[in-house]
Amino acid sequence: MLADFTRNERVGALVILGGLVVVGLAMAIAGRGDLLGIHGWMVFGLALAFTFGAIRQFDLPEPTAERLAEYYDAPTRAGLILTLLWGVVGMAAGFWVAALLAWPDMTFDVSWLSWGRLRPIHTSGVIFGFGGNALIATSLHVLQRTTRARLPDALSPWFVLLGYNLFCIIAASGYLMGITQSKEYAEPEWYADIWLVVVWVTYFAIYMRTLARRKEPHIYVANWYYMAFILVVAILHIVNNLAVPVSFGSAKSFSLFAGVQDAMTQWWYGHNAVAFFLTAGFLGMMYYYLPKRANRPIFSYRMSIISFWGITFMYMWAGSHHLHYTALPHWVQTLGMAFSVVLLVPSWASAGNALLTLNGAWHKVRDDAVLRFMALAAIFYGITTFEGSFMAIRAVNSLSHYTDWTIGHVHAGALGWVAMITFGSLYSLVPSMWKRERMYSNRLVEVHFWLALSGTVIYVFAMWNSGVIQGLMWRTYDESGTLSYSFLDSLEAMHPYYIARAFGGLLFVLGAIVALYNTIMTIRMPAAIETSQRGLDVPAEPALQAGE
Repeated sequence: MLADFTRNERVGALVILGGLVVVGLAMAIAGRGDLLGIHGWMVFGLALAFTFGAIRQFDLPEPTAERLAEYYDAPTRAGLILTLLWGVVGMAAGFWVAALLAWPDMTFDVSWLSWGRLRPIHTSGVIFGFGGNALIATSLHVLQRTTRARLPDALSPWFVLLGYNLFCIIAASGYLMGITQSKEYAEPEWYADIWLVVVWVTYFAIYMRTLARRKEPHIYVANWYYMAFILVVAILHIVNNLAVPVSFGSAKSFSLFAGVQDAMTQWWYGHNAVAFFLTAGFLGMMYYYLPKRANRPIFSYRMSIISFWGITFMYMWAGSHHLHYTALPHWVQTLGMAFSVVLLVPSWASAGNALLTLNGAWHKVRDDAVLRFMALAAIFYGITTFEGSFMAIRAVNSLSHYTDWTIGHVHAGALGWVAMITFGSLYSLVPSMWKRERMYSNRLVEVHFWLALSGTVIYVFAMWNSGVIQGLMWRTYDESGTLSYSFLDSLEAMHPYYIARAFGGLLFVLGAIVALYNTIMTIRMPAAIETSQRGLDVPAEPALQAGE
């Protein structure tokens, strides 16, 4: 890594690492006797180890000017590996907590194996660890190819990638220790939140600096989705995590909001995290890798732009549909419901645009499992966006809310849309990143596809069935007007579906392990693509200046 840095960048890296050593030590001292101190020692130890490594490599020869004639893909390569590692960890944790719902005694009386400790490791591991690293890795790749400009420096991409993974490690280890804000998708405490802001501002700066140096006048639509993902997630993260720590020596903090305002802020954040982290970013991925793999242009570029602005505007207002039948003002609930229904239009425009792009290339979908991953992702995106708009309607929500139907909906999107488009993109990207002609085993890609599809279908159908049964049992009354079923009755009825969910999750985890193995074996294959054979996959010259 340090061999790619200029001398000034190496000095900058040592300054950053030195600052982290000081911050970690300060956290450890201030937080002695508190769990904050443990995280302080972790930061101190990791920063010190990287500092020694940087010092040892400081006097390596500086990179030559010839490097500027190639894209800087080293952070993307590392990001792809981290994506798969976090995917296996997060999905394995998901299988474990699914098994705990079917067999609760599997905690073995160990507190950190409890459902409450492991569940946020699953959600954060797959959303932020798996999904976040995939977005960072692919966005840096797409950004360079669509602007035909090299990243502005070598230091800041590594700072973003490693700094983001430091945040993920702090978050996951904190959950095991019981450190949490108890906010959905926003569990990390105040000091981790502040660090993520620093990393995220740097990430946005990389994007803007590269766009300013672009050699293509047009900004391709994938970059609009990636920029919306980066910018809006920053706004959501900052506002929802406004909090006052008990002290600078304590990991505990209290939200700046309270009551119904806190609930509204949380689900404004929560639903827009789905919108801009799990939708916009991955649409950027889809709009680049799907037409690239199919070797066909986007069916309607105009439709992609219209759907971008529709999604960006309408999603912002939809979060209140999570709070139907609560103390939230009725008109706010109705506003969220209305925008959720209208949101179906730009969402289906994107899904339809992707599928119509495959017109004339369906034989490739039949023969190419990688393209099949992407096509299936577009189908699941259309299904889940319809289901989301449908479930936001107040009358439907009265049956679905607080039931496993919601869990089925979330995983139809997470497994069927997010994971499928991610795996498809990774499989199309890995060979070129390591200069290989193909993946190590196309048969293993096929195996992964069918494991992922089977796991998703079993999981989602189990949760759809259990959710509807739950909702009906909870609202069934006898002749005297009392509930016909107790909560325990409904829980017993769920047991076979919870076993099916765990089995579906196991299949999906096995698919992720197959992907990791296939990727490692691909990297170990001898290189087959020379730089001279890579055609136009190099930055263009001369550069247009911003505004030209």
